[in-house]
Amino acid sequence: MRRKVFAVVLSLLIASAVGAAAHAATLNAYTVMPEKYATQVFEQFTKDTGIKVNFIRFSSGEALARLNAEKKNPQVDILLGGPADVYTAGCDAGVFAEYAPKEQELTPAEYRDPGNRWTGIGLIPLCFLTNTDFLKKNGMKAPESWQDLLDPAYKNGLQMADARTSGTATERIYTLIAIYGVDGAFDYQKKLHQNIQLYTKSGAGGALPIAQGQAASGVFYLVDALDIQQQGYPVVITYPKEGVTFGIEATGIINGAKNMDEAKAFVDWATSKKLGELFLAKKINYIPVVKGLVIDNPALDMSHVKLLTVGAEHKGDKRKEYVDRWVNEVIR
Repeated sequence: MRRKVFAVVLSLLIASAVGAAAHAATLNAYTVMPEKYATQVFEQFTKDTGIKVNFIRFSSGEALARLNAEKKNPQVDILLGGPADVYTAGCDAGVFAEYAPKEQELTPAEYRDPGNRWTGIGLIPLCFLTNTDFLKKNGMKAPESWQDLLDPAYKNGLQMADARTSGTATERIYTLIAIYGVDGAFDYQKKLHQNIQLYTKSGAGGALPIAQGQAASGVFYLVDALDIQQQGYPVVITYPKEGVTFGIEATGIINGAKNMDEAKAFVDWATSKKLGELFLAKKINYIPVVKGLVIDNPALDMSHVKLLTVGAEHKGDKRKEYVDRWVNEVIR
């Protein structure tokens, strides 16, 4: 019933917006980006192109589920943000349309789909975010190893994302598998579960509780950890010595989009230098992948971080299997 009510409300919102802008080019979107970032992105796109954007924000798992459910009658034209494995999983289900952006060559081949169904717009490595007051109170250093999070001092003190809804959580699983192997990764997560206070619906959900001292530490995408640090809270960002994988933040056109010309215009804009320049100018902390930009923010310098590469296609193929195993073995 809730889904039906939401679908009706969504249709009315979009229909109303479209009606109000009957004489203006319009784009309807779902976004996985935090709303405050998506607002800035779409406002700049509208300023540059004159195309109005209506959007709704979901976690990546929710967005994928909704797009799958709407395949026969798409409600939006594009998806903005979310890790590439979400797009890969959607490609297998026929959710995304093929489209090669006008300046496709600006995006390195490893950051875009060979079939042109999604294109990367930024990198988002995982990191640890820890409350510095907690560390000081307990005479501890910030975690620099995945094993550090198993310390009994963190018991009932960790908040991190739920794999059923969050791309941050599935990225955490990919990292652990890259380090410990499949069985070893799930054995580790069973131990880690003993220190978990709460699994949050969205990837960034635990950042504010950690910042406010309600929780001690957690695993986040850098974009969300830097956002809370830039607000002045007592937190520190560290990276595990064993390494972290990274998401490729992407965008793509929905198969059967009703505003296809506007959807193509958005993907052309988002994969040009304009979006990367906006990221850097507004401190929207995705690491741009488009060629030709100078990244001078030290917080985005990954030269000191051990980055582990796991292909987006592999992630997409394994996403459901690993989430199911996490549900059945870790949080059962």
